[in-house]
Amino acid sequence: MNYRHAFHAGNHADVLKHIVVLALCDALLAKPAALFALDTHAGRGLYRLDSAQALRTGEADGGVARLLAEAPAQPAIGRYLAAVDACRQANGATAYPGSPWLLAHVLREQDRIAACELLPTEAEHLKAQFAGDPRVVVHARDGYAAVRALLPPRGREGRINRGLVLVDPPYEAQLEEFDTLLETARDGLERWPQASWAIWYPVKRRRALHPFLRRIPGLPAKSALLVELLVRPDDSPLRMNGSGMLLLNPPWQLDKALAPALPVLAERLGEAGASWRLEWLRPPP
Repeated sequence: MNYRHAFHAGNHADVLKHIVVLALCDALLAKPAALFALDTHAGRGLYRLDSAQALRTGEADGGVARLLAEAPAQPAIGRYLAAVDACRQANGATAYPGSPWLLAHVLREQDRIAACELLPTEAEHLKAQFAGDPRVVVHARDGYAAVRALLPPRGREGRINRGLVLVDPPYEAQLEEFDTLLETARDGLERWPQASWAIWYPVKRRRALHPFLRRIPGLPAKSALLVELLVRPDDSPLRMNGSGMLLLNPPWQLDKALAPALPVLAERLGEAGASWRLEWLRPPP
């Protein structure tokens, strides 16, 4: 069984992903029109950092715990820490939000969320978490297939023209996962070209990602932004040395909102040789 989410809840990769997702949502919410968010690999939505899985790895100690111990005075990081605090106020001192919880926390009454999870146990937890929230529909299904089934989205008043697709797969197929990602993104962008996409990926050795990155400009997206945080040099293929977020059609000036946070994260969460990257693979037109 894949316990990826529970093992890594609150680690450096989770921190980066959630900071980026919150910044994306805040930028999209600048306009009043309804949004649709699709979370393709949603997990259970809420985690406990004192669970057996989380304690076994202790990964949160090198991630969210470091930021909570001495909160940096940086808006994007502060936004993330405020969301973690809100989650704990509602669910207890050891709670940690998954991406579906964050989406439900930040989005509005008129917005809609589809959260997909293939593993039955995780999907049941997810359904229980959002049983009383009419904005959230949980699908116990493959998230990649959901892109074809659920896009373009429709609300009560017709088609929804703006929104976010979040893709955070387990990478059990290793590098083969990138082929599936690119095919899914191409299909989804053709179905719903207005959407912003946020695709998480692990970094072991960065050079192994070059074939994937070279294919991104060929996607039917207007722009593509790469956000990476490495907490150590990428000199070992046996551990996750960092992670990245590929952002397709990101909102205007999102790069400026994220840029000040990255060196702070590298300093607070990183070891010797930590680094960060913010690069347009396709600049906005």
